[in-house]
Amino acid sequence: MVYRYESDEDAFEGHPRPGSDLSVAWGHPPARTGPAPSRFPTPSLPRTSRIALPASAPPPPPATAPPPAAPRPAPSAGYATMQPLHLPRSRRAPDNRNGGRLWQVMFGGAAVLALFALCGLGGAALLADRASEPQVAPSPPAAAPSPSTTVRQDIDSRDTDAAPLTAKEVFPGQNVTVGDGEEPYEVLKSQSSGSCVVAAAGEVADLLVRLGCNQVVRASLRSPDGDHLLTAGLFNLTDKATAQRVRDRLRQLLDERQGRFRGLPAGDGTEALTEAPARVGWQVRGHYLAYCLVVRADGEPVKAADPKVREILFDLIELHLTKGVLERRATGGTAGQPTTSPNDREEGDAEND
Repeated sequence: MVYRYESDEDAFEGHPRPGSDLSVAWGHPPARTGPAPSRFPTPSLPRTSRIALPASAPPPPPATAPPPAAPRPAPSAGYATMQPLHLPRSRRAPDNRNGGRLWQVMFGGAAVLALFALCGLGGAALLADRASEPQVAPSPPAAAPSPSTTVRQDIDSRDTDAAPLTAKEVFPGQNVTVGDGEEPYEVLKSQSSGSCVVAAAGEVADLLVRLGCNQVVRASLRSPDGDHLLTAGLFNLTDKATAQRVRDRLRQLLDERQGRFRGLPAGDGTEALTEAPARVGWQVRGHYLAYCLVVRADGEPVKAADPKVREILFDLIELHLTKGVLERRATGGTAGQPTTSPNDREEGDAEND
């Protein structure tokens, strides 16, 4: 059986430390002459090793007197009988574990407080730096762009583009220049009419009238080299879909010689515009059909693969009428430069007899 000590003092009760209350019961340890002293209290018992001798019979004790108690044998010399000593809890050694935990809590709390203090100092320094920075006034909002540069006019329908064309808008001067450094085309005569049949004949004129053409603006011009005469202009149709129908139908009518475009004569030396075989091209932008016919000034037939003729068609249809006049009408600004070449333009090109 294992004995469990209640405290450190109980564990060393048999050998008290010098200076303690138990040291007075111990002098110099005497020589052992008997059994080892017991740690626990020894009951007082009568010695049984002695034999009582007979003696004269003592007088009988009175009946009422209680018998005397047996004498307590004296302890052997050099031994002390000690009772187990239980010190009060206040005199016991403190519990080191509770003390250690208390110090841990105290140090942890101090560390947390120090961390909070550092964070507070850092925040205060940051606020001080921001307060010391010069305040910059917010920049004013950007001015709204001019409506003339951002608002586009829808030219896909006459309902949204009701203003009619004018000869001054389409051919504003005596010359037409299609690029910087390029030789100009001379404007010989310009015309604006509310009847589209003045610029077409046969089935071509009927097609234009049937699909709602109400205006044509055209002009006769001379090429920079003087070898070619041309008539170019714009037909005003109801909407983009109608203009595309005219575009798709024109080639068949011209190839089958069921109609043609009329040239605009401009006096002496321009008779070829109404008499000579011509090459013609056309293209749609919005609800407008741009066109141009080209003849040789000497009245000779125009070859289909003549690069000069194709260049003239590109200059007047793509650069001047589409990228110039109609782009300015749609944006109110300056027309941009073309991005296609004469051989890549999307237009009709056929003979005009």
